[in-house]
Amino acid sequence: MNQIQTLSAADVAAAADRIRPHVRRTPVLDLEIDGRRVILKLEYLQHSGSFKLRGAVNAMLDSASDDHVVAASGGNHGLAVATAAALLGLPATVYLPETAPEAKARRIEEADARLVRHGATFAEAASAAQKVATQPGYRFLHPYDDPAVVAGQGTLAAEVVADIPGTDAFAVAAGGGGLTAGTALAAGGRQVAAVEPEGCRSLHDALAAGKPVNSPVDSVASSALGASQIGAVAFGIVAQYGVESVLVSDAEILRARARLWEECRIAVEPAAAAPFAAWLAGRVPGELPCVVLCGANADWTAG
Repeated sequence: MNQIQTLSAADVAAAADRIRPHVRRTPVLDLEIDGRRVILKLEYLQHSGSFKLRGAVNAMLDSASDDHVVAASGGNHGLAVATAAALLGLPATVYLPETAPEAKARRIEEADARLVRHGATFAEAASAAQKVATQPGYRFLHPYDDPAVVAGQGTLAAEVVADIPGTDAFAVAAGGGGLTAGTALAAGGRQVAAVEPEGCRSLHDALAAGKPVNSPVDSVASSALGASQIGAVAFGIVAQYGVESVLVSDAEILRARARLWEECRIAVEPAAAAPFAAWLAGRVPGELPCVVLCGANADWTAG
């Protein structure tokens, strides 16, 4: 994998070739809501229930010498690592904070990974996982601060560009920045809006400061978007490609989640509804934007 400063669309194309046998090419939905046309990328239909599988598979295949993969996660990356490890015949251990949703923990165990609950935050879980990964033959697979992970996540946007070339912008949920950066690489110059909850705004704060900084984590979507600091890999790409930061409130996220169910019978987790919330509020650029619905790993009740 190329170094951070030379990561490009070519790396995304190579990742797409690498992961193709193992991931779904998820569909798009072209529809009109409130008199406006929008493209929805239905990535919640991915194996493991989120886009995270793309980066996990690419990173594992990009480093075939791994004997045991160790991950720390708020849930989706852990489930992706567990699923990817099962697909590739590798053992995996996933560290989750005590606050991670039970629905995600249950699915990780169902994928036959070893699950360890540790600490109250992702940072505490990650610290424990990194210590374990110092053993010979073990590898810590970061959820977003890894060039191979970023390139893998970018394959999502590459599919949209190929399927709907008239798409002129992307709206993606931003946590640690892996999907945002990968999308920027693959977007072919299209504007990318990185959408964050007001209470989990690591990208917004980093852009304001000109470098990654620590940010508070407090949102209904924090299990998926609760990175306290954007990754260095992602920040370099985001700054280079002029990604736009957009903030939405928790109330807007929950209304958007309900609207997806009412309009389309689509049931996603709160993080995946954040870009749709920004689009509903008129904060997404473009005449024909693609809103990425990135995951659905939450227990759902329609009421």
